[in-house]
Amino acid sequence: MSDEKRIDAETGTETTGHQWDGIEELNTPLPRWWLWTFYATTVWGVIYTILFPAWPMISGATAGALGWSSRGEVAAEIERVDLSRADLMESLVTVDLGVLDRNEDLHRFAVQAGRSVFAANCSQCHGAGAAGVQAAGYPNLLDDDWLWGGTIRDIATTVRHGIRNEDDPDARWSQMPAFGEFWTDDEIAATVEHVRALGGLEHDPDLAVVGAELFYDNCASCHGDEGTGDREIGAPNLTDAIWLYGGDREALDRTIRHARFGVMPPWGARLGEAQVRAVAAYVHGLGGGEEEAMIGDEVEAGPDVPDASFPASAEETPREAGEPPVAPVAD
Repeated sequence: MSDEKRIDAETGTETTGHQWDGIEELNTPLPRWWLWTFYATTVWGVIYTILFPAWPMISGATAGALGWSSRGEVAAEIERVDLSRADLMESLVTVDLGVLDRNEDLHRFAVQAGRSVFAANCSQCHGAGAAGVQAAGYPNLLDDDWLWGGTIRDIATTVRHGIRNEDDPDARWSQMPAFGEFWTDDEIAATVEHVRALGGLEHDPDLAVVGAELFYDNCASCHGDEGTGDREIGAPNLTDAIWLYGGDREALDRTIRHARFGVMPPWGARLGEAQVRAVAAYVHGLGGGEEEAMIGDEVEAGPDVPDASFPASAEETPREAGEPPVAPVAD
């Protein structure tokens, strides 16, 4: 290795003086255009760190002279979208839900908006496809089995006020006793067989006869003598072979012995009335929605207008940053 610098005869360029086995390294200068590009990007980088958030500090980063932030940009974009659909949202709040489907444009808007609301707030429990999770008692919203009614008004009321929660005085409410506290194991087993018989499942006929008497004395006041349920109090229909927690013997034993107490939060104040109605329209259209009652050619009037204390939109009650969506829409 040599450290002697010289001028290369072929190129006229000075060498670095480094040589390995007769191979020399030329000290070729950088192209002028590359140097000017480098200088320009260096200056641009310094200016950028002055104008925009850049330097990390103890409690955050420098804000930048322009005050720009990605959160601010998203908020501005959301505001633009909200302004563009303000008229439709206002119409959605004031329309009679019973005749929403008669306005094709508004109904289409409500369903599409409801799809987004459902994905952000409801799918965590009911699933992205709204098929529910039977093991956890999250209802399937695709079928036509409804505890509290399946019209769009009924669904909106359920979404607005929730089920068995202590946050809304108008929440849907029902409570099944835990019969394990005063029934024997044999009595519970007999009632399980009768309930399976009501649902058309394989059962022990002798035990079912015993269970029928227990059912009539203790359960029929809510579920009805025939086990068809009562929507006024949210008592399930036991004859349709659709089970919220499962229809096998183990699941029914647990239901009768310990009772169930599924809870759904009230979404009215959190989402705003427009989004409540939108998600109701979406759920109603998933396949199991029921038609409103008719009087002649007119839809029967119903109490689908909420308490005035509910905001018209979610912007009036913003969710805390990082706060997760909770609990299910129950049918």
